[in-house]
Amino acid sequence: MYISVPDVFFVPVYYAEKDLVIGVSFPTQREYKWVRDRATMENYAKEKGVTLKIENADTDVAKQASQVENLISQGIDILILAPTDSVATAPLVEKAHKAGIKVIAYDRSIYAIDLDLYIAFNNIRIGELQGRFLVRSVPKGNYIIMSGDPKDDNSRFMKEGAMEYIQPLVATGDIKIVADKAVDNWEPKNAFNIVKDALIANKNKIDAILAPNDATAGAAIQALAAQGLAGKVVVTGMDGDLSAIQRIVQGTQSMTVLKDSRELSRTAIDSAIKLASGAGIDINGRVTNVSSILLTPIAIDKTNVDKVIIDSGYYKKEEVYKR
Repeated sequence: MYISVPDVFFVPVYYAEKDLVIGVSFPTQREYKWVRDRATMENYAKEKGVTLKIENADTDVAKQASQVENLISQGIDILILAPTDSVATAPLVEKAHKAGIKVIAYDRSIYAIDLDLYIAFNNIRIGELQGRFLVRSVPKGNYIIMSGDPKDDNSRFMKEGAMEYIQPLVATGDIKIVADKAVDNWEPKNAFNIVKDALIANKNKIDAILAPNDATAGAAIQALAAQGLAGKVVVTGMDGDLSAIQRIVQGTQSMTVLKDSRELSRTAIDSAIKLASGAGIDINGRVTNVSSILLTPIAIDKTNVDKVIIDSGYYKKEEVYKR
C-alpha cells in the first residue's frame, strides 16, 4: 500500500568520523538497468568520498543471503539491498540490525517491518502509465497481460496500477484478456513463451501487450516478429533501457517508463550518508508501513524521446538512432 506522507524522517543515531563504507547487494546485472544503476552509484560514491562494496546475486536468493552476510561480517556501515525476493530477504534486515547496520531497500520493497528506508520509483504510478497508454492506444481488442516476477513485490504494485485503467474496459467487454501470466524471474525467455503461446492460441489476433519491463518487451517483440507482427501490436515496457529506446524510434516498441538510474542511485547514496550521520531525510510516502522516498517515473514514447532522453543526456542521439 502506498500512502503519501510529506515528512522528515529523523534517525537518532550519529555516525563517528571515519570513512563511510556502504554495502550494496544487487539482485542481478542481467538487465541494463542494473548495470547502469551500479555504474552511476560507483561514480557518485567516488564523488562523495564514500567506499562501496558491491555484490551481484544473479537472481539467486541463497547467493544473495550469503553475499549480504559476508558484507555484514566485513563491518559495513549501511546496507543498500535490492532484494531477489521481497519475502525471503527479510531475515537479512534483522541480521544487519543485530550488527548495528541500517538497511535501505533499493528499487524493490522488503517485507521487514523494521526496515529503515525504502527508495524506489512509484510502482503503482508506473503501472498506471502503462495501463493508460494501452487503453488510449487500443481501447478495444485482445490483450496479453504480463506481470513481473511474483517474488518481486513491485510486480504486484505495477499490475495493480495498470489494471485500474484496463479492468473497466474488460468489464464493458471492449477488452478481452486472452492471457494473464507472471514472468518468473523477469526472464525474457519466459515472456517469449507466454506471447508465443498466446499468439498460437488466438491465431495471431493480439492487439496489445502489457510487458512489465523492457527485457520482457524485447522478448515479446521477438515473438511478434516471428509472426510478422512486430510494430503492429502495442507493447509497453519499463526501465528506459537503450535497446527499448531504440525499438521505440524504430516503431516496434510503443512506450517505456523511464526510471532514471541517475536519480535513484544518487538518492540512495545521499540517503545512506544521511542515515549514517543522523541527518534528517525527506520522505514523501510510506509503503507497507515503511518510510519511503518515492521518485516520479516518466512515460516515454516516440513523441518525447528527444526531449526527455537525448536532451537530458540520458543517452546520446547517435546511440538512440544508431548513427
